[in-house]
Amino acid sequence: MNTRQLAELGQQLRVDSVRASDAAGSGHPTSSMSAADLMAVLLAHHLRYDFDRPQHPGNDRFVLSKGHASPLLYAAYKAAGAISDAELLTFRKLGSRLEGHPTPRRLPWVETATGSLGQGLPVGVGIALAGKRLDRTGYRVWVLCGDSELAEGSVWEAAEHAGYEHLDNLTAIVDVNRLGQRGPTRHGHDLDAYARRFQAFGWHTVEVDGHDVDAVDRAFGEAESTTGQPTVILARTLKGKGVESVQDREGLHGKPLPDAEEAIAELGGVRELHVEVQQPPAARILHAVRAGHVELPRYETGDEVATRNAYGQALAALGTARGDVVALDGEVSDSTRAEFFAKEYPDRFFECYIAEQQLVAAAVGMAARGWVPYVSTFAAFLTRAHDFVRMASISGAGINLVGSHAGVSIGQDGPSQMGLEDLAMFRSVYGSTVLYPCDANQTAKLVGAMADLEGVRYLRTSRGEAPVIYSPTEDFPVGGSKVLRASDDDRLTVVAAGVTVHEALAAAQTLDAEGIQVRVIDLYSVKPVDRGTLREAAEHTGCLLTVEDHREEGGLGDAVLDAFVDGGPTPRLVRLAVRSMPGSASPEEQLHAAGIDAESIAASVRLLVEQAVVR
Repeated sequence: MNTRQLAELGQQLRVDSVRASDAAGSGHPTSSMSAADLMAVLLAHHLRYDFDRPQHPGNDRFVLSKGHASPLLYAAYKAAGAISDAELLTFRKLGSRLEGHPTPRRLPWVETATGSLGQGLPVGVGIALAGKRLDRTGYRVWVLCGDSELAEGSVWEAAEHAGYEHLDNLTAIVDVNRLGQRGPTRHGHDLDAYARRFQAFGWHTVEVDGHDVDAVDRAFGEAESTTGQPTVILARTLKGKGVESVQDREGLHGKPLPDAEEAIAELGGVRELHVEVQQPPAARILHAVRAGHVELPRYETGDEVATRNAYGQALAALGTARGDVVALDGEVSDSTRAEFFAKEYPDRFFECYIAEQQLVAAAVGMAARGWVPYVSTFAAFLTRAHDFVRMASISGAGINLVGSHAGVSIGQDGPSQMGLEDLAMFRSVYGSTVLYPCDANQTAKLVGAMADLEGVRYLRTSRGEAPVIYSPTEDFPVGGSKVLRASDDDRLTVVAAGVTVHEALAAAQTLDAEGIQVRVIDLYSVKPVDRGTLREAAEHTGCLLTVEDHREEGGLGDAVLDAFVDGGPTPRLVRLAVRSMPGSASPEEQLHAAGIDAESIAASVRLLVEQAVVR
C-alpha cells in the first residue's frame, strides 16, 4: 500500500471501531482511534501472518496489551478477511467471539488474554524468549501498549528482562495518546521521558508521530533491522483522532461516541479495504519430541526425602522424556531444586530472577507457543503474581506452578517466607488443579501427571525431609486420595495433606495405644477433591478433623467442605489450621505452636471423642 492507501486503511479502522462500539452501546473507541494508523501500517507492511493457520510456526505474534482497544483489533481482523462485517457488529453481545477484551478461548488469533493492564509486554517477552531460544523460527513479536499501563511495575520487569536477554525479535509499540481513564497520564506526551526509561534497560528507542504513516513505516523497518536489542516505538498520538468533538478530550474514555453517524461521516464514511497480510516463511516445529515412557525417580520406603528434592529430580526426568518441557525459576532454583533440571537441560531452563510477575508471564507466553512450562519459586512469593495467574486462567494457558517452602514447617525463617495462603489462592482460580504431596514417590508421580493436565496446575512442596511412606509403584490419580488407616471401629476421620499427613499418622498410632481408632486420609488432591472417599468416611465415622499447614480460610478444610455442598448430609467438621502469626522457631516448635502437630491432633481427637460420649 502507498501512503494514501495506508492513511485510508487507518481511517477504516477508526470507522469500524466507532461502528462496533456504537452497535454494542459500550467499548473504547477513542483508545482504538489513537492507535489506528499504527495498526494499519503493521498489518499492511510488516506483520507476517497466515490467518487460516494461526498455529503456523513461522507466524509473527501480535499482543494487544491495551486490551480495552479491542475494537481496533477486531477492525483489523475484518480488514484482513478473518471476520465479516456482520460479525464485527456483534461486538460485546452475548455469544459473540468478539468480547470486550480479547481472549484466546474465543479467537484463534489472540495470543493471550489482556485487559488487566501491564501484562501484554511481560507475556510478549515470554513469547519472544520462546522464539529466540526454543522455536528458532525467526518470527517477530509485536506488542501494542498504552501509555497509561507503563505505570505498572510489571512492564519494567519485562523491559529489564527483554534488555538482558537481547530480545531483538521483540518490538513494543507504545500508543502515547496522553490520556488515561480519568485524565492525563503521568508523563503526557513527553516521549523522551519514556525513552530514557527504556534506554536504561538496554532497549533501542524510536520516537515518532503516530499519525504519520510513512514515519511509522520507517520506524517499524528500523525495529526489524535492529540487532542485539529489543526495540520500543514511542508514538505520539491523539485519543479519538479524526473526530473533532472527542479528539484529545478528557472524560470520554470507555464510552461510545456521542454521535456515531456524524463521526463516521467526519472520518470519510464506511470503507471496505482489504489487506493481503504477508505470509510467514516456511518453518518447522522443533519441540514436539517425546522419548516415550518417563522414568521417574524411585525412593525406598522409610527413606527421608524432602518433596522439593523429589520435584527437582522428577522434573529432570520429565525433561529427558519430553522435549517440550521447559523450566523457569525466580532465582531460588537451589532451594526449589529446579537446579536439577537446569544442570541437565540448560537450553530449556530460564532464570527470571526476583521478578515473579515476569516469571509467570514468561511461562504464559511459552505455553502459548506450545511448550509445557514448570515455574518454581517459594509458595509465598507466587502471591505477587496472582493477577498473572488469574489472567492465565482466562487465556486457558497450560502452566505448572510449584511453590516450595510452604507453611510454618519451614521453621526459623519466619512468616515472610511461609506460604500460608497459597492453597486458597490457587483453589480460587478457574479450572485450576491443586496438589499437595506428602512424600517423594507421590511428588514424583504428580509432577509427571501435571504435564498432561489442562489449565493452571499448582503443586505445593515442603522444605524439610519427610519419610517415604508410599511404594514407587503406587499410583496417585488427580482427584484421588489415599486412606492410610481405616477400621470398622473408627471414631472419626483425620484428613491431612503434605507435612500434616505424617503428624496425623503419628497421632493415630498414639491414639491406637489408648484404644481410640481413627481413620486417616491423605488428601493429596486438594482440587479436584475426592468426594466419594470423604463422603464414605463421613458416613462411617460421622466427624471429620482436617489438619493443614495453611490458614484456615480457603485451604484444606474448605476443600473438604466442598465435597458435601451438592448433596448428602454434612458431617461434623472440625479444623486445625494456622490461626496465629508465627515467629521464628524450629519446624517442630512451629507445628506445635500452630496446633497442627501429632500431639495437638491427638488432643483434639480425645476431646471430640469425649464430647461424643457425653452426647
